Amino acid sequence: MSTVKKAIFNWSSGKDSALALYKIQQNPDYKIEYLLTSVNQKYQRISMHGIRTELLEAQAQSIGLPLRIMEIPEMPSMEVYEDVMNKTLSDLKNQGINYAVFGDIFLEDLRKYREEQLAKIGFEGIFTLWKIPTKELIEEFISLKFKTIVVCVNERYLDKSFVGRIIDQDFLNDLPENVDVCGENGEFHTFTFDGPLFSKPIDFEIGETVYRKYEKPKNVESTNKACDTNAESAFDFGFWYCDLIKK
Repeated sequence: MSTVKKAIFNWSSGKDSALALYKIQQNPDYKIEYLLTSVNQKYQRISMHGIRTELLEAQAQSIGLPLRIMEIPEMPSMEVYEDVMNKTLSDLKNQGINYAVFGDIFLEDLRKYREEQLAKIGFEGIFTLWKIPTKELIEEFISLKFKTIVVCVNERYLDKSFVGRIIDQDFLNDLPENVDVCGENGEFHTFTFDGPLFSKPIDFEIGETVYRKYEKPKNVESTNKACDTNAESAFDFGFWYCDLIKK
């Protein structure tokens, strides 16, 4: 009999994570030991998604998996980010965990980076959604009756009106042609609050919508995979965030 492979799941709180976790849980070869999430140390919110930690904790409780939070400084250097990640994974490695599961779909550079960093600690990356067409993924997500709300949009691709919307067929119909339906290029981020993973829906209310623009870090090389971008133009555009408040 084969031994079940212990894994962590890199949980962002959004739709790709939800579908990837759903799929890996259908595979009897793997057992997810923890949800692992990076949180902005200063604001106590999920990096880029802007989700409050209390909503993240509510997700983990409803899913029924232990949550491991990595606190990351705001706009960390690669050195700082990798140091926190390596210490966390080394601790998990000591618990007999050797696999890390991700919801990435087609970003080759990001997958290569993840695999290189994991290999240094003796981990192997698992990518359950890899190279599946995003239109097929979002249709499956909706058909499984997952529910997710858009909590952040990049103004380079979408305007303020898309923040706070539930992803359904009307939302997909309204997306511009240059926007990936899963937002895989960073066009938008989501918070998943119901579906087959959850024992009960996450109860929240919508707060204020805010605009934020990030400054390019000083004295840091432009290759900044800690922020999932190496584009010089990445800091030319701001983001609209929809705050969610746990009831």
